[in-house]
Amino acid sequence: MCGIVGGISDRNVLPILIEGLKRLEYRGYDSAGVAFRENSKISLIKAKGRVLDLENKLPEKKIKSNQGIAHTRWATHGVPSEKNAHPQISENKIFVVHNGIIENHMNLKEKLQSEGVKFRSDTDTEVVAHLINLHMQKGMDFDSATLKAISQLKGAYALAIIDKDNPDLIIGARNQSPLVIGEGYDENFVASDIMALAPVTNKFKFMEDGQVAFITKEKNHVITSNGNAAKLKTQEIDSNSYTNDLGGFNHFMEKEIFEQPDAISKSIEGRLGKNETQEGIFGSGFEEAVKDVTNIQIVACGTSYHSGRIFEYWSHKFLGINCRVDYGSEYQYQEPIKTKKTLLVTISQSGETADTLSSLKFAKKTGLPVTLTICNVANSSLCRESDYTLLTNAGPEIGVASTKAFVTQLACLNLLLLTLMRVHNQTPNARKKITDALRDLPKHIDKTLKMTDVYKSTAKLLFKRSSALFLGRGLYFPIAREGALKLKEISYIHAEAYPAGELKHGPLALIDRDMPVIALVPDNEHLDKIQSNIQEVAARKGKVVTIGPLGKTKITKDGGHIKIPKTLDLLNPIISVVPMQLISYYTALLKGTDVDKPRNLAKSVTVE
Repeated sequence: MCGIVGGISDRNVLPILIEGLKRLEYRGYDSAGVAFRENSKISLIKAKGRVLDLENKLPEKKIKSNQGIAHTRWATHGVPSEKNAHPQISENKIFVVHNGIIENHMNLKEKLQSEGVKFRSDTDTEVVAHLINLHMQKGMDFDSATLKAISQLKGAYALAIIDKDNPDLIIGARNQSPLVIGEGYDENFVASDIMALAPVTNKFKFMEDGQVAFITKEKNHVITSNGNAAKLKTQEIDSNSYTNDLGGFNHFMEKEIFEQPDAISKSIEGRLGKNETQEGIFGSGFEEAVKDVTNIQIVACGTSYHSGRIFEYWSHKFLGINCRVDYGSEYQYQEPIKTKKTLLVTISQSGETADTLSSLKFAKKTGLPVTLTICNVANSSLCRESDYTLLTNAGPEIGVASTKAFVTQLACLNLLLLTLMRVHNQTPNARKKITDALRDLPKHIDKTLKMTDVYKSTAKLLFKRSSALFLGRGLYFPIAREGALKLKEISYIHAEAYPAGELKHGPLALIDRDMPVIALVPDNEHLDKIQSNIQEVAARKGKVVTIGPLGKTKITKDGGHIKIPKTLDLLNPIISVVPMQLISYYTALLKGTDVDKPRNLAKSVTVE
């Protein structure tokens, strides 16, 4: 959940490091630091807070630095502070930046302390610097000492390491946390995300777990955990697609909400035929691999979990195939139910979500599922670990609270539904109706985005409240959960989602005139029941805002009704989420919170 960037070059790398941190700040922003070489010494500058705070502490004089590493942090061990910011050091000689968690750091720390080592931070990372330095004091060179130290680590890590006495080398290491090498002409870089290096290169090598890289200006040499040379291909990736330009919007979240029609269009472009999905969109052999599937297991976290829950409803209704959805943080600790043939679907915006990735590896060890990942980032760990991949094509999502990632995941899951319907010989007429509706979805969302005055009015109802309740039934309950998540993420208003029928089983006790309720009102078999639930709220003075494709609702209430375009019921939930995204956004603006970088959160959760 932190950001790493490092570089070694004949040109000045310090501006590249700072720009890389700015591009990675969505991954962590409670502190930042940089270690850069100035002739024979390494300067270390750290700051609590944002990258701008770090930048303001840099010397005003022109600095020419050819080697350096930098980091923006999301705290795990130790509170946000300068002493806990990275790089962590040992005796002003070894400098380390680290993403992940060293699980055995306490045992290592005790051993180091017994050798007389003094610790200055609360981090697990400092252990790595001291281990390397101690091994060098006992006669090892930098390379060997680093390899020895890495062999002692347990847990997840991406590391970039420099030594004061080795001006021509950066060592990188990866285990369960992403790290890439960026290649240039007589210069090389390392980063936790290619976005950090987009301004300087479009050539990348993606390191695998257990690998260590030795990076100089002229070359990079990667070895495996057993010491053999790793065979990593250099891949060219269009850097222009990795932009962090606001494009005239006030926040990335706002920009990404309004990009949703285009994002969905890109998700389905080239993947839909006239009446159904094109063959082969999930990769060669997918249709054959899933023709006998009798069970679908989805693993995801956060917003991606909600998209999986939507597919669960789709699978049961249109496929008649059992589908189960589990959190990545829970699935790997359960005893999996083995069936004749399982399709395991992992869903992630980044493709690096640690819990989901661990669950995928766990599932592959305990059985032989067909594995598919739906993801926004090509070459991510989940993509490389899975048999098949479908990219959402949403483009970079910088705002920590997911928006276009969610709707494009649902669009891709709809493509999966259509493909499985075709493979399992479900009604061609139904497939055509869904295909036509999916193709029309971007224009419905575009229309929904234009009702900003309505959303701002609802935000005024919410922003002075301390809690809010979201209600939905059936297919709309996961959407209610996503709406509640968005509100709490960026406005810090406590929000819960409940199946509307559960109101009378406890939550109704919370209802009074100070508890706003947002209810999703579908035009389906649940309509009469949810309107009865709304009546229960209104009778207790609760202010209810309803969202749905109906022209009006039968209930008179204070909150009002937000009418969205009507399409097939299985796709209307995707439209329903857009008003809740914008209501949350405008509520956060009224509250004055940091919309793109909400407190305590980071974009890519790469630790368990």
